Amino acid sequence: MSKGLKIEKVLPNTLASSVGMKAGDIILSINGHPIKDPIDLMFYSSEEKLNILIKRDSQILSFSISRIFEPIGIEVEQMRVKRCKNKCLFCFVDQLPKGLRKSLYVKDEDYRASFLYGNYITLTNLTKKDYERIKKMRLSPLYVSVHATDPEIRNTLIGNFEAPPIMTELKKLAKYKIRIHAQIVVCPGINDGEVLEKTIKDLSKLYPYVASVAVVPVGLTKYHKNGLTAVDKKKAREIIEIVSVFQKRFHKKFGITFAYLADEFYIKADVAFPSLKTYDDFPQIENGVGMVVSFLDKAMKLSIPTVVSKRRFVTFTGTSFFPFLREFVEKLKKKNIPIDVYPIKNNLFGETVTVTGLLTGEDICKELSPYIESNDVLLVPDVTMKDSENKFLDDFTLADIEKILGVKTFKVGTNPEDLLKVIQLQN
Repeated sequence: MSKGLKIEKVLPNTLASSVGMKAGDIILSINGHPIKDPIDLMFYSSEEKLNILIKRDSQILSFSISRIFEPIGIEVEQMRVKRCKNKCLFCFVDQLPKGLRKSLYVKDEDYRASFLYGNYITLTNLTKKDYERIKKMRLSPLYVSVHATDPEIRNTLIGNFEAPPIMTELKKLAKYKIRIHAQIVVCPGINDGEVLEKTIKDLSKLYPYVASVAVVPVGLTKYHKNGLTAVDKKKAREIIEIVSVFQKRFHKKFGITFAYLADEFYIKADVAFPSLKTYDDFPQIENGVGMVVSFLDKAMKLSIPTVVSKRRFVTFTGTSFFPFLREFVEKLKKKNIPIDVYPIKNNLFGETVTVTGLLTGEDICKELSPYIESNDVLLVPDVTMKDSENKFLDDFTLADIEKILGVKTFKVGTNPEDLLKVIQLQN
C-alpha cells in the first residue's frame, strides 16, 4: 500500500471538515486507488462519491464523501520533486552565488511539477511507468525545454550525452494527445541561425500537440563560467527577423502565431513590440512572452479616477521594464496621484539580469534609500517574492524592507489594475 499523502490543513466549512478529517491525517487511498502525491489526489478525487481511507496515528479510518463540483477542502504536503541530473551550460541555478537560501539551489526535473506549476522539463528522466501515468491521467499540458532538435547540439547544451532524441520523446507525448508548450533558450553561436530555424520547423510538424514555442534569450549572471555569449542588440534583431518569418507562415497555416518571442528580444533590439493579437491567448506569458504588450493594453483601457492622497506612493521595477511602467505612472500623475517609480539595478547577479523577479531585498533597499521619505508608501511587486513568507531571494522579508527604509510597505500584483487598487485602498 502507498505511504500516503499528508493533509497539512483542513479548510473550515468544507466537506473534509464536516466528516471529521484533521490536519496530520495521511490519505492512503481513494475508492481503492493508492494516493502517493497531489496528482493522484486530483485524479482519483474527481468522482462524485469518494471512499477515503486515512491513517491517523495508529488507526485506519474510512470517510465517505458525496460531492458535485465541490472541492474536498484540504491542503496537502508538497511533493518531493525529482532532481535534474543534466548539466546545462546555461543553468541559472549553477550561476547563483553562495549564501542564498537552500531551496534556490534545487534543480527539479519532474513531469508532475510541469503539469501542476508549469515548470520546464527536458524529458531526460522519464521511465516507461511515467509515460504510462501521463497517458492514463491525461497530464496535459506539459512544459518542455527543447533548445534544439538536433540531438548532438541539444545534448551539448543540456550537458547530457545519454539523453534520448527530443523529437522521439515529443512524438510519444503527441501520440498520447498530450499538449506541449516548448521552450528554446537561444545561446548565440550554438543554437541560433540555421539551428534555430530547424528546431522551429521540426516542432511545428507536431502541431497541434506542440501547441506553442517560446523563444527566449539565454540569461547569464556575473557568476557564469561556461563562456556563453549574451544576446546583444544585433543578435536580438537577427532572432526577431528569423522568428517573424515563421510567425507569418504559421498564421496562414495554423491560424495562430505558434512561435513567440520573449519580450526581452524586442527590448534588446530596440524595436517596437508586435500587436496584441500576435500573442493569441498568451500561452507562455509566464515565460516572459507578451507581458509588456499585455500590461500596456490593460493600462490603456484602464479607467483612472482621481485619488486624493497626502502621502506619496513609490514603486520600483527591473531596468528592462522601467520605461513601460514609467509610462503608466505618468498617466497616474496626470490624475494627480502622487506616485514615482524607480529602476533597480541587480547588483547581486550583475546588470545583465534586468527582470524584476530576480531583484533582492538588499538591492531594493540600497537603490531606493536615496529617494524614500518617511511619509511614503512603498508598493512592492509580488514577483520579487516567491513564497507565502514574503521572502526575497536573499531571505530579506517584506518586514525587513519596511524596517530598513522606515516606510509602510504593501505587496502589489503586476497588472496596472493591481497597482491602482492598492493605491485606492490606502485612501
